[in-house]
Amino acid sequence: MTEKQKILYKAIDEILWKDWDPIGLNDIEEVRDEYQGYTPHIFSLTIQGADKVKIAKHLYEIETVNMGMTGNKIHCEQIAEKILKQIE
Repeated sequence: MTEKQKILYKAIDEILWKDWDPIGLNDIEEVRDEYQGYTPHIFSLTIQGADKVKIAKHLYEIETVNMGMTGNKIHCEQIAEKILKQIE
């Protein structure tokens, strides 16, 4: 992984924790690793050139399928936009 990719990976991890946070845990530092299992795939999608729709769809799928929550498509799109801004 290049230095630029390492920075992107860390940025995605931070966005998932601070901004996406579908469970509402980001004020509990003891569970900081809660979303880190999703970071590698989101990172992979991002460096492979996935667009906002594809990233948002994956985030929404995590919320609804993996977590069994209602999900928020609009919020997932906002998070996808924020992730993609990291590569500009």
